[in-house]
Amino acid sequence: MKSDEGNAASSRRKFLQHAGLAASSLALAPLYSVAATTSIPVDNGERDLIAYPQKRPLMRITTRPPHLETPFSVFNEGPLTANDAFFVRYHLANIPTSIDAATYRLKIGGRVTRELSLSLAELKAIAPAVEVVAVNQCSGNSRAFSTPRVFGAQLGNGSMGNARWVGVPLKAVLEHAGVLTDAKQVSFKGLDQPVLPTTPDFIKALDIEHALSGEPIIAWSMNGADIPFLNGYPIKLIVPGYFGTYWVKHLNEIEVLDHVYDGFFMATAYRVPDNDCMCVTPGTAPGKTRPISRLKVRSFITSLHDGSVVHAGRRIELKGIAFDGGSGIKTVDISADGGQTWKSAVLGKDLGKYSFREWRFGITPSRKGELQLMVRATAQSGEIQPLEATWNPAGYARNVIETTKISVA
Repeated sequence: MKSDEGNAASSRRKFLQHAGLAASSLALAPLYSVAATTSIPVDNGERDLIAYPQKRPLMRITTRPPHLETPFSVFNEGPLTANDAFFVRYHLANIPTSIDAATYRLKIGGRVTRELSLSLAELKAIAPAVEVVAVNQCSGNSRAFSTPRVFGAQLGNGSMGNARWVGVPLKAVLEHAGVLTDAKQVSFKGLDQPVLPTTPDFIKALDIEHALSGEPIIAWSMNGADIPFLNGYPIKLIVPGYFGTYWVKHLNEIEVLDHVYDGFFMATAYRVPDNDCMCVTPGTAPGKTRPISRLKVRSFITSLHDGSVVHAGRRIELKGIAFDGGSGIKTVDISADGGQTWKSAVLGKDLGKYSFREWRFGITPSRKGELQLMVRATAQSGEIQPLEATWNPAGYARNVIETTKISVA
């Protein structure tokens, strides 16, 4: 007789076998939960590990809608984040649970010469497919480390991921519809819906110049497979270099506008202080804000974590990742003396300017005791990570130099 976990695993395999191109479905509850927890180094940092369809056990932030964070150890597996480990973030609780790709339509309207209702086959035929490796990072990634603490989901460093996306340029789709000369912005909406009529729809917008730049794409493939249901199956807006709030899942409506879109998730939510650092003095409110946009330069050590034990006199190879908003990584530097001196790491293969860039650095600790390792990235644009953490009321866009404290035995 099979155990409950064995039955759940069998059900999960059957789900994966049938979640193909023709249709996909999702149960509201996870297929099985794992009797395990993990934690992030903050107060109240313990998280349950939960397995949903097409996902390995991930850190549960909320159940409805599903909000799942990637355990940080995943990022040491390679520069591409596996589909089954990729974080999940919805804003509205009424999410689709079954999608038939054969009848799916993408509607394009507004200030265009002709309105379109495209099947997936018609969408794919508009232009040759393009590919981009790009980081999708939640605006609130690392929010839990804000001091003073801020309102919102208390996220560690795992609400990010890097994948190889394949689709058609948004530019080609808009040109197929014919953009009128008075266009100012383009808005995007997916299938997730609010539960209450007073809750605003999740709609995002890009300036027309950005939408027509050739940078954003409408993707159907993620790391060589269909996009997982919880990450936006069957098509997702990919906005390389921009925070994940713009990466609309289950994309089904595009509208070209002759004005600046003023819906809640542009005019009120996902806004940052209108200055270079996107920051204010901790505990204060900004006088002026703007919509959050491009990623800031970041880097992490992935091969060790706080509390790791190494041995004096024995060489270790540090490994990690770095990324920015699209200029590419110029250098990654390591310090073992509190930031007084820095030495250059060796950069790994360049998968593109929007991708994670792996790095490696060899070090031989000479003395027993605590060792603090710091990692700092510099972007090709000249942007460099700050030594002191910046702060804003939403806990957005954290990119302070990270410190990993290890023990040398």
